[in-house]
Amino acid sequence: MTRSQTPKSLAVLLRARMHPDPIPSPPHAPSPPDSSAPPAAASSSVRQWLHASVSAASPSPAALDCFSDGYRSLDRPGRHEILRSLATDYDVPRARVRDLMRQYVSVSATGDEHPAAEKEDGGAASALYRMERGLRDALRPKYAGFLEAMNAQPGGLKFLAVIRADLLALLGEENAPVLRALDGYLKEKLVTWLSPAALALHQITWDDPATLLEKIVAYEAVHPIRNLIDLKRRLGVGRRCFGYFHPAIPGEPLIFIEVALLKDMATSIQEVLLDVPPIAESEAKCALFYSISSTQPGLSGINLGKFLLKRVIDMLRRDMPSVQIFATLSPIPGFMQWLLAKLASQIKLAERELQDGNSLEIASSAFRESILLPEEEKLLQNAVEQVDSKQGIELLQDILTSSQWVKSDKLSAALKSPLMRLCARYLAREKKRGKALDAVANFHLQNGAMIERINWMADQSEKGIEQSGGIMVNYLYRLENIEEYALSYSGTGHIHASPSLSKYVEPDT
Repeated sequence: MTRSQTPKSLAVLLRARMHPDPIPSPPHAPSPPDSSAPPAAASSSVRQWLHASVSAASPSPAALDCFSDGYRSLDRPGRHEILRSLATDYDVPRARVRDLMRQYVSVSATGDEHPAAEKEDGGAASALYRMERGLRDALRPKYAGFLEAMNAQPGGLKFLAVIRADLLALLGEENAPVLRALDGYLKEKLVTWLSPAALALHQITWDDPATLLEKIVAYEAVHPIRNLIDLKRRLGVGRRCFGYFHPAIPGEPLIFIEVALLKDMATSIQEVLLDVPPIAESEAKCALFYSISSTQPGLSGINLGKFLLKRVIDMLRRDMPSVQIFATLSPIPGFMQWLLAKLASQIKLAERELQDGNSLEIASSAFRESILLPEEEKLLQNAVEQVDSKQGIELLQDILTSSQWVKSDKLSAALKSPLMRLCARYLAREKKRGKALDAVANFHLQNGAMIERINWMADQSEKGIEQSGGIMVNYLYRLENIEEYALSYSGTGHIHASPSLSKYVEPDT
């Protein structure tokens, strides 16, 4: 990554909002389909360019450019129509596969009856090998060559990421096997094309081009950058920002991570973002990762963050030997949604028991949970002026959905114990398919981290209160245990947690 050595205006950053730039058109591309044409006509034109590109043994750059330009011009329904066509019309040619399989079985059966003769007959063996090669070729979907040719185009890799983002959105609406197959194949190819060996690690600084800094502002997904002063602070003394870049997408990171150099693990994001002045870097003992953002939704499920995190840790260990603690201050995006759903289900279950009498009491008792401890329920009732004979879980639901509790010291104090306890349970116990239910927790745990500490009122922003009741979590990367923890989590789902969490939840066994 080449740095600009001349002073430059950053006025463009003043216009930056949380919206990435549109994909630029490739240089010297043929004229795309008429964007003023009716949607049906535009979609038909794009479909023709798709057919021309997929059907050719070696698609021409002009046809690929026309398809990509035309695809960009389509609205959401039009893009989805093209993706359905790509997945369905250019799938594996199963009729050919069946014919080849019948031939192969026939020849193989003859060889089984006369194995000695087959060894002597080089022609029969050669026929089998040819059929096997033919089968392998036939099992490739017809769109395979098209995707590979598009990847080789200037701007093609980013365009394929856009296609996959649209495909993931379509899968959210209709989870068809043929669409899943296309997504699986495209994801496999993207994993190959985006291998760590093909990516360059670059420290992003204030001296980088304004166009790059604008993208950092636009793509920051965890803690929005408020202004130029905030941006300069995050790139200045005591802070680091590193990005992974691919040569096919110059000037734009695929993913970037922000780091604070501190004396110890921070307990709130306010400490990190509003720490003025920062400590001297020579005094830093902790590298705190407080934000990691992907710039391409179409790369979802491709764990570039794992490799980025490990490379940044290695770089910091080499350049700053005094730093011995590598930890995160992470959001808990799914906690409040999980808790409110849990409360709603328990309230509904209690209402059914009340309506149906004792007939359901035994059957439903297995599903009843003590969400609140007796002392926690009492504290909530004392904090609310009008109880109205509501149960503790109803009170908790009312308080949390109003979000006004943050302004009341009395309510905040009453909520601290149950929310911290339930958050620890959510992080350390709630799982989906044997892995942590929270997406951020799953990311760090599969990378070999452990849950070190949960922090009350660590993110007092509107987003932080809405997502997690203001609670944030420190994940700790113990360098000597990273591989061990990653293996045990991937193998058995075991979540390593600090003894400090035992006051909130029983240790995992």
